[in-house]
Amino acid sequence: MKFTSEKVNELLGVDEAFKVPNKLMSIMMNREKREQTFKAFLEVERDTSFDWFHEYFESEQSERKTKKQDFTPDSVSDIMTKLVGKSDTYFESAAGTGGIAIRHWWHDLIDNHNQFFYEPSDDYMVLEEKSERALPFLLFNLSIRGINAIIIHGDSLSREVNNVYYLLNDKNDFLAFSTVNVMPQNKTTMKEFNVRRYIDEPIDHIEADINMWRDNVGNKYDFAAKFIEKYSKLKGISHENS
Repeated sequence: MKFTSEKVNELLGVDEAFKVPNKLMSIMMNREKREQTFKAFLEVERDTSFDWFHEYFESEQSERKTKKQDFTPDSVSDIMTKLVGKSDTYFESAAGTGGIAIRHWWHDLIDNHNQFFYEPSDDYMVLEEKSERALPFLLFNLSIRGINAIIIHGDSLSREVNNVYYLLNDKNDFLAFSTVNVMPQNKTTMKEFNVRRYIDEPIDHIEADINMWRDNVGNKYDFAAKFIEKYSKLKGISHENS
């Protein structure tokens, strides 16, 4: 395991494992620091086909007693991915740090795309996760891989949601990182993402350049056009019940 507790602490600049989730979440909301951190992690490991934090999280951060967290082995993830087969869209509740999603993304990339011509806009994920400890690792894992995704931080059953995050690879470049954006809290997003009520304060955070993404993707894909339409609409709406 390359990402031991000591190595993760070193890369994130903390001295204790319990400080990692908050520190990583802070980094994820700062584009410059985030991309510097991504490059530091990629110096240690360049194989993005698996969840780097799987063993680390289970040993240091998992909440087995309170949330019964135990993550899926890659071998089981591979079987599940093969059962699902080819798909441009992907949904997973209780996504954890993203281990199954990463294996799905990787197998889809290898089996169904030419890696030299792959465009991230070919795929779209919707993931849900309740744990505040797991969330920053999930955001990290998808953003560093340039994946387009909606991440709903909240309870999949009660639909009580902290916030909804929107990861967008606005360069539509396989080698680029995804931007991190937070959807406004209003009736439009509540309907779109089936939110019963928001339980955290809204976060005003938009990084993506939607004009850049429109230029890179155009209307090549029906779902991508809808993606742009929704984002453009939501970006102009404040945190109001409108």
